Amino acid sequence: MTTTVAAVAQVPVELSAEDKHTILQNVLSVLRKRFYSPERLNSDWLAAVDRHRPSIESASSADAFEQAVSDLLAELHTSHLGFFHRNARRASSRAALSATYLADDTDYGKRWIFQDVHSGGAAAIADIEPGNILLTVDDHEIVPPEHPVFPMGKQTRVELIDNQGKRRSVMVDVARPKGKKLHFIEPTLVEASRLGDGLGYLKIAMLPGMVGVVVANQITSAVQSLGSVDRLIIDLRGNTGGGVGALRVMSLLISEKVPVGFALDKRRASANLEQDRQGFPRFSRIPSNTKLLWPLALRFAPAMLAKKPVVLETEGLGPQPFHGRVMLLVDRHTGSAAEMIVAFARENNLATVVGERTAGRLLSATSVNVGNGFRLALPTGAYHTWKGAILEGTPIEPDQFAEFDWRSRRGGYDRQLDYAIESLRRKSTARAS
Repeated sequence: MTTTVAAVAQVPVELSAEDKHTILQNVLSVLRKRFYSPERLNSDWLAAVDRHRPSIESASSADAFEQAVSDLLAELHTSHLGFFHRNARRASSRAALSATYLADDTDYGKRWIFQDVHSGGAAAIADIEPGNILLTVDDHEIVPPEHPVFPMGKQTRVELIDNQGKRRSVMVDVARPKGKKLHFIEPTLVEASRLGDGLGYLKIAMLPGMVGVVVANQITSAVQSLGSVDRLIIDLRGNTGGGVGALRVMSLLISEKVPVGFALDKRRASANLEQDRQGFPRFSRIPSNTKLLWPLALRFAPAMLAKKPVVLETEGLGPQPFHGRVMLLVDRHTGSAAEMIVAFARENNLATVVGERTAGRLLSATSVNVGNGFRLALPTGAYHTWKGAILEGTPIEPDQFAEFDWRSRRGGYDRQLDYAIESLRRKSTARAS
């Protein structure tokens, strides 16, 4: 989903003691009313609130207040949960750079090492590559577990060790102005290429948009550009999710319409969920253009107003020449809607999953104004696969494990991709014999 941030300079937020108390009470109230897993708001949580309240209500600045509330929320140990000001002008590297990283020991001590760097994103534009070792951000040394953040609206100096072993600095822009707002530089969403011998390669960097019309159309066009390939690698490494555009990928894996799953608030789950789900409305077609979104919204408005779950169902795109010979390439950063694809393929035996175990982050979420420009992002529903699995906190283990080897990646060798290619070729040879 595209993130927008006001381009005007942020006015420092002045918070009185009463403001801080009120905002905290609003955060707690929203959690009680809307948090997807109310059983977590137990006596341990109430004790955590009591422990953190003094540091929250005595915070000396807006930034310190934001951090103190975030520290409290971390006690819930769940994804899609955060606290921020609406004029926040900084972002995590994953969002800002279209890149991911991992922590490991290097010749420079414990450091972050870039793992996925999506084409067209801010990191790629700055010539950052997988395997590069991060040293400093704006002359501030970054050592795990501290995560780098990047300011919006200005260039950031990033110092790194490149894959030739040279220490160098690059200047990174994370956003560009569009009208009166700044928009993150999005990566190339979809890439496709033929790897020879009827083998196709499809890379999907992210799945932006609630309905995903744009990315769904790009996925279809990319697959068509491959021609008649009889084997396909779908690369979801570093894909941290998005919206319903994931349905197009799932629909390419199976010819008919079958139910995929749905998001459900535990507060609304009944003892007869197995029976109830048969009556949930079904979404089974991503429209071909954005002009059709309004009729779609009207169609599902009654269910949305009633807070009734909507079942995702594959689109029934018909047989594909690569059916039965698909590999999904994943890593520790594959999350959210991308994990929906992996879970669906696993449950229906539609693809072999290769790489590392996934992130285990899959919840539906929203954000709520809690006062003085601050917003609480919180998960409101857990995703249920059609066969009953809940993926939040449960990473998906690959069928064939292939770890990201950052040292060999520095030498230009993509061990995971090469493993997937060789595995598909062996599978094809075995079928032929």
